[in-house]
Amino acid sequence: MPLVSTGSIVAEARGSGRGVCAFNVITLEHAEAILAGAGAPVILQISENAVRFHDGRLRPLAAGVAALAEDSPVAASLHLDHVTDADLLRRAPDCGFSSAMFDASALPYDENVKATREAADWAHARGLWLEAELGEVGGKDGAHAPGVRTDPAEAAAFVAETGVDALAVAVGSSHAMTSRTASLDLSLITALRDALPVPLVLHGSSGVPDEALAAAVAAGMTKINIGTALNIAFTGAVRETLAGSASLVDPRKYLAPARAAMAGVVRHLVETVSQRP
Repeated sequence: MPLVSTGSIVAEARGSGRGVCAFNVITLEHAEAILAGAGAPVILQISENAVRFHDGRLRPLAAGVAALAEDSPVAASLHLDHVTDADLLRRAPDCGFSSAMFDASALPYDENVKATREAADWAHARGLWLEAELGEVGGKDGAHAPGVRTDPAEAAAFVAETGVDALAVAVGSSHAMTSRTASLDLSLITALRDALPVPLVLHGSSGVPDEALAAAVAAGMTKINIGTALNIAFTGAVRETLAGSASLVDPRKYLAPARAAMAGVVRHLVETVSQRP
């Protein structure tokens, strides 16, 4: 079906008290797996790091992902994630994105507010839904300090000053975790939900156990970002397939099981976060 907007997907999930998964896309196999496994509305995210991996070319990957979504029965949106480069943000509307996450969280508070306000004004003038981050989520290339938590009062002021449509908050998760051992502060999530007029976003969700993910949604999280969990499944399947045949050279023979493994993870995580409370 045609691409839908991230804002509409998030609003529907928030209104029904459910979470919605936002999965990171690095290759077309990622997008195929996400759409095959989702069975419910889903957000397809392309990060600034993924664009850098593709030699700075945003349009080809975005066009391929959009084409896959349009051939799928699953409602999906295209989201540009963790953008720190304003030039990259400005390329989003022409490449089919309905939303972006502008990440100035490594800056001091006042500078974060200024940069995010400018990004939100620019995005809204072009119909883009904009997410931002306050309270540094640990684990992303050393730029985010672990242990930092988002203060509800500061978050409310930040949203009012910037006009963003959603806020990623630091509540105990960490980017790029390969073990599911993160402990979330559920009372803080509830306090943030009560303090803010916009949806909450959980980054680093791959490191959060199923029960904690479901509890986080019940406490007030809506958009659940997932990347590393897909890569663990993908890489594990590739390793297992190649270990079974030293003569194997056809990438289709190991990419197919890798794609299937990712689809299984997608299916499980979507079911975990999308159950009604």
